[in-house]
Amino acid sequence: MAAEEVKLGSSKPMIATQQEMVENRVPIPYRDQCAHLLIPLNKCRVSEFYLPWKCENERHAYEKCEYELVMERMLQMQKIREIEEKRKKVQGAGAAIPLIPSPANA
Repeated sequence: MAAEEVKLGSSKPMIATQQEMVENRVPIPYRDQCAHLLIPLNKCRVSEFYLPWKCENERHAYEKCEYELVMERMLQMQKIREIEEKRKKVQGAGAAIPLIPSPANA
């Protein structure tokens, strides 16, 4: 049986460089594959005084990118769970007879 593997990580390329993220003061938890969209969004927010009806296009693009990353991670986790379930079924098939019998009235 061939070993099944799940490719970990994102398929999206990292567009913003580390230097760009440092210069634009992107917080470390937000330095992901969508940071290149967060930089112009934060600049827009500052220039527009964080008005909620401004910067809608930038915000939508950033939130869509983050959503796609989350969905990709969820699919990877689902594949990992399926592979582990298959491995448990294969390992459990040979150990069907318990070594210690259970009492009749259990």
